Amino acid sequence: MAVPSLLLFTALLSLSCAQQQALLEYLERRLLAIEDRISLWHDQTNRYATELREFKQQIVGLLENVEKEREGLRSDLENTNTRVDRIEREMDYLETQNHSPPCVEVDEKLVEQQVTNVKEKQKDKYDKLTDCRDMISSIKAMKILKRMGGPKGTWTKDTKTASEKVYIFNGTMGETLYEFSTIREFTSSSGISKAKQIKLPFPWGGMGHIVYNGYAYYVKEGKEFQVIKYDLKNETVVDSAVFPAEEQVPVYGLSPETYIDLAADEEGLWALYATKENEKNICLAKMDPRTLDIEQMWDTPCQRENAEAAFVICGTVYVVYNTKLASRSRVQCVFDVSDMVTNEDAPLVYFPKRYGSHSSLKYNPREKQIYAWDDGYQILYKLNMKKKLEV
Repeated sequence: MAVPSLLLFTALLSLSCAQQQALLEYLERRLLAIEDRISLWHDQTNRYATELREFKQQIVGLLENVEKEREGLRSDLENTNTRVDRIEREMDYLETQNHSPPCVEVDEKLVEQQVTNVKEKQKDKYDKLTDCRDMISSIKAMKILKRMGGPKGTWTKDTKTASEKVYIFNGTMGETLYEFSTIREFTSSSGISKAKQIKLPFPWGGMGHIVYNGYAYYVKEGKEFQVIKYDLKNETVVDSAVFPAEEQVPVYGLSPETYIDLAADEEGLWALYATKENEKNICLAKMDPRTLDIEQMWDTPCQRENAEAAFVICGTVYVVYNTKLASRSRVQCVFDVSDMVTNEDAPLVYFPKRYGSHSSLKYNPREKQIYAWDDGYQILYKLNMKKKLEV
């Protein structure tokens, strides 16, 4: 290799200065061109790597969405099968009662049969689902956690599971449900800064909503009072049903925005409502949380006038009324579906209310606490309990 190098050096010496300069410039240009091509190759390689990473992230996101949609579709199909089975059973029953009726008459008979079933359920004795016999003795403690949102609203936890999540329905109507991972996160956050925002498929109306066993049950805004069952995990509507009551009126005199107040206790899911037929008093219905069917209905002696809100514990309805004392409200009417407690037997229970009027009271049977919304303040009432037979 030394001989060619010597020859090249000798050839360079034999060149004139001008020729040497031209050769050096040519070599410099070639080196610059090579550097430019190497730089371009690096840029293209980095761009391709970036595009490949972005493409991978898109594919991963699409796969997650596909899996989510698949789970939602599976849930919808299971729910559809349940509803189809229910309709088939109703049709089979109608066919056994009416042989070959016209199509129009089938619809009329179906409606008539549903009304008859509801009236019969009102007369039947209620079969308790649990051995729960607890009732309120007094308010043990009151804790004001925060002031957030408008004067009226609803806040609650899942009344069935041990989930620590907190849910906020702010105002008398809207489409956004706010979810906090814990009460601590809720109280420590500024407003809704730490909340997950869940856009509901239909707007809600009133303050009668509840979260039960992973589902949000709420009343759709509008003249047709439709109860929506919304899966909070899959963020899909699982079921819906028009509430089977005619000419409804607000259930509480002091909360005219609420026509159906959903409640949950140890026995399951309940609905409080009122109609023009019996507009002075509050009515109660037991609901099947799985299908939203009405299992039984009662007319209570509790009046709507001056009522703020109500809740249910072990099948007993407690209606809270505004008193002349502005600093507190009071349970003035109770109704027990098992007839173990009457107004005469129930103890006097005062709520140390400090602001306006309770727009919602949501009982949590796991914690023995009530989640109250009072003029924009979120309040916890801890309860003292005793057995019904001790009254």
